[in-house]
Amino acid sequence: MRIMPTLPSHTDRLLQLARQKGLVRPGDLAALGIPRVYLTRLTAGGKLAKTGRGIYRLADAPLSENESLAIVAARAPQSVFCLLTALQFHGLTTQLPRQVWIALPQGSHAPRMDYPPVKLIQYTGEAFTQGIETHRIDQVDIRVYSVAKTVADCFKHRNKIGLDVALEALKDARSQRKAAADDLWRYARICRVANVMRPYLEAVA
Repeated sequence: MRIMPTLPSHTDRLLQLARQKGLVRPGDLAALGIPRVYLTRLTAGGKLAKTGRGIYRLADAPLSENESLAIVAARAPQSVFCLLTALQFHGLTTQLPRQVWIALPQGSHAPRMDYPPVKLIQYTGEAFTQGIETHRIDQVDIRVYSVAKTVADCFKHRNKIGLDVALEALKDARSQRKAAADDLWRYARICRVANVMRPYLEAVA
């Protein structure tokens, strides 16, 4: 008698998906033919945990210090982490931002999220498209501005975050050799703050 192999259940496939992706959204289930009600069932059963609006993860998965970035990236993949959040990601500030700072093109709306709180900065042209790096966090691709671009952005938005934060970022970026002088000059021009940054750049050259 031939024994037919047992097919994975919806529960098994959903948990496997969560292990593979880290964060799962309802739209991810369609390709596997898994009814969305299984998200609710597994959350109620303690197998999954809801970490944000429409975002789920394995309940027993270890927490990452960058989990909030992964949640935002999963919810708004077109966004780019900037300013204080980018500084924290690159290890260039001692501050702990209370919001996740993201950049989107001019005219965009902030993603609707229960958690974490998001601060939106709108950019135009090359100021948005240039200097984007992609990193992998908790099995989610996140986009964050490079060190040099972030430093220039800090001078551009010094009235929002404080000139002292921008100066600290520039000093640390150069002392830790995380940004070349040529790159800093390039993004200073793209962000139209070359004249503002000139004396500080020359001081740390």
